[in-house]
Amino acid sequence: MANSSQAYTAIPEDSSSAYMIEKMPELRYYENYEDLQADGKTAVVYPIFTQSAYDWNGFHDYYSGYCDSCTSVKLHQTYEKTFSSSGNGFRVLEFLGYQVIDDIDIDKNPAILGQFDKVILLHNEFVTRAEFDAIVNHPNVIYLYPNALTSKISVNYETNVISLIRGPAHPTPDVVSGFDWKHINTQYEKDWNCDSWNFYKIDNGHMLNCYPETFLPDNGYEILKKLKTL
Repeated sequence: MANSSQAYTAIPEDSSSAYMIEKMPELRYYENYEDLQADGKTAVVYPIFTQSAYDWNGFHDYYSGYCDSCTSVKLHQTYEKTFSSSGNGFRVLEFLGYQVIDDIDIDKNPAILGQFDKVILLHNEFVTRAEFDAIVNHPNVIYLYPNALTSKISVNYETNVISLIRGPAHPTPDVVSGFDWKHINTQYEKDWNCDSWNFYKIDNGHMLNCYPETFLPDNGYEILKKLKTL
């Protein structure tokens, strides 16, 4: 006769907390909130255009060679906080009290950036000309993720569709980036370890030399502390 008893894996007493932290990485900084909380007039720009572009049959599929015609996509209406849109970084910075705006806010009203002493970009890869000009003309921008501002798009707000205009190898193979901007730093996008992270100076702010999306949830204290001094 088979043994009717079953072996159960013991559930740790703090399993609920462990689950919450896994799903909500910002909670790791609860005890450091006072040290890391936002100060001054600083905005974080949520990359809603990039989030939309990485949708199925979107620009990412076009660049990956899966779809030759996927150069237009519906504009998302909600913040999904996905990997492509710097979900971890956004959650942490929002938790720490940074003012949140997004691509649409800047595109419709470029002067909005004048309200802030510091602007933090995330993975804002796809932007309009109006947004690009507003960002590069602000005196203190922190480019927290590499590969920002690499592709130019247009937006039709009546149909809620964004379209790829110019970006790496588009519309012709010789195109390097959407705006021919000299500070494109895509070479750092593959460094997810951030073992030798550093903010280096450019004309209108500072750029981080690694892609911090998987680094920030567990090891981002020093980066977040540095953000406050730049």
